[in-house]
Amino acid sequence: MEFFLPQIVATVITVISIPLSKYILRKIIEKYNSVTLKSEVRTTHVVRVINILINITAITILAIIWGVRPHNMLLAMSSVFAVIGVAFFAQWSILSNVTAGMIIYFTTPFRIGDHIHILDKDLPINATIENILTFYTYLRTEEDELIVIPNSLFLQKMVSMGKEKEKEQ
Repeated sequence: MEFFLPQIVATVITVISIPLSKYILRKIIEKYNSVTLKSEVRTTHVVRVINILINITAITILAIIWGVRPHNMLLAMSSVFAVIGVAFFAQWSILSNVTAGMIIYFTTPFRIGDHIHILDKDLPINATIENILTFYTYLRTEEDELIVIPNSLFLQKMVSMGKEKEKEQ
């Protein structure tokens, strides 16, 4: 039993730190939400993505604690990702939309309800931001048309804020 004592102690510390780190990060994101007046739904999506990343990190740490060599883990993970890449061709698109959604949440000056102008040569859009989710941003045009744009595409477009928003800043 003494032979596995370091692994057991490290496992207990890791298992205890998982909910603690989730709680601390959730509180930080909620504080950021209250300061920047982001949507509660959007905050929930960001917290969910961060919780998934914490879980993946914890599983990796536990595997290393119990003797799985990092080299073997990288080999196994690359094999799994190769299968996923072949099986699900849209994997990169999904990951880029999730990443873009996180970037939009933390860095853009836009909030739900803001009026924006997407400056596109082929299809300019005047709309109000209706919702920003993990994969898509929902825009409502003045003609009451709902436009759903992937976050990675929305992040690549030049966007102008409405005049009332410019005066606030």
